[in-house]
Amino acid sequence: MKLNNKFAIGCLVQWYEIEMVEEYVQSVRNSIEMIENKDNIIVHFTLVTNKDLENIVDDVTMGDIVDRFTKIVDEFGCEITNNLYTIADYRRDFSNHYCDKVDVLMWGESDSLIPRQTFQILDNMHTSIKESTPKYVSFFATCKMWDDSWLPIEHNEFTEKPFIDGDDKNWWSLRYNMNIDEMNSFNDKVEELDVRVMNQYKFNGCGLVISSDLVKSGVNIPKSSFFIHEDTAFMFQLQKMFDGKIPQYVIKNILLVHNRKHTKKRSYVLGELESDDVSGGRLRHDWYKKASDMSHHNCYNMFNQSKTYTWEDVFNG
Repeated sequence: MKLNNKFAIGCLVQWYEIEMVEEYVQSVRNSIEMIENKDNIIVHFTLVTNKDLENIVDDVTMGDIVDRFTKIVDEFGCEITNNLYTIADYRRDFSNHYCDKVDVLMWGESDSLIPRQTFQILDNMHTSIKESTPKYVSFFATCKMWDDSWLPIEHNEFTEKPFIDGDDKNWWSLRYNMNIDEMNSFNDKVEELDVRVMNQYKFNGCGLVISSDLVKSGVNIPKSSFFIHEDTAFMFQLQKMFDGKIPQYVIKNILLVHNRKHTKKRSYVLGELESDDVSGGRLRHDWYKKASDMSHHNCYNMFNQSKTYTWEDVFNG
């Protein structure tokens, strides 16, 4: 297939995600292998080697991790930074930088798997709507989530399943780690896309698709989002600026995997146990709850007359 539009997909990788990220990279590779004009897709990675928040165990070196990662992303390349640089920082910078270079942006994530149909679908959609609707967001379907507010973006086959807290055995659970072949088993049987249009936004940052015109209009992650809740802050900006007039397109029968509880998400972090899940591992560090609470405050008070917290407050508060 030859693309009519230009795309950029960007992913921040923290050094401790090295054991998990390779499958994400493979899913990106699979999504572009059938594209004739591959130059129409920019694939961007930044690897963070900073140890201000988490330190590395003694028997692994940062040089080992850098060498391994550069081999994983060999044909794409990557930037490497030793600064304290979070996913909020990255997605803000990525969107600002590439909105002038491409037509459509996509936020990648190291614990995700993107459909191999990604760019064919997004290209056809953008071509069909760009004249009448140049500003929009889009989202592929996701797994079973915590409550019914997520139903509009759950994959059709997942929605029918029960939510069981702590379940990591069933394929529809948000704790289940799905592989590429399992994802393909859902997506490859689709003959006709089920695309829904929403104006009450519901998405997370993993796999969010954004038309570049929307970012050019000023919608982006605010600087006050310094750690997490950057996707919610982006959504609040979108709501505030456009009051529901910008559509969200949801491809309800094409699955994008988000392995948010991946067992290898925090490898080689000093002081964490192999038995820790993602949340449990971070909670072993004093800074985490402070940063989480302050990020939450900033996100939900960005339009209020209240203090804006920073990393300096986390470390000195």
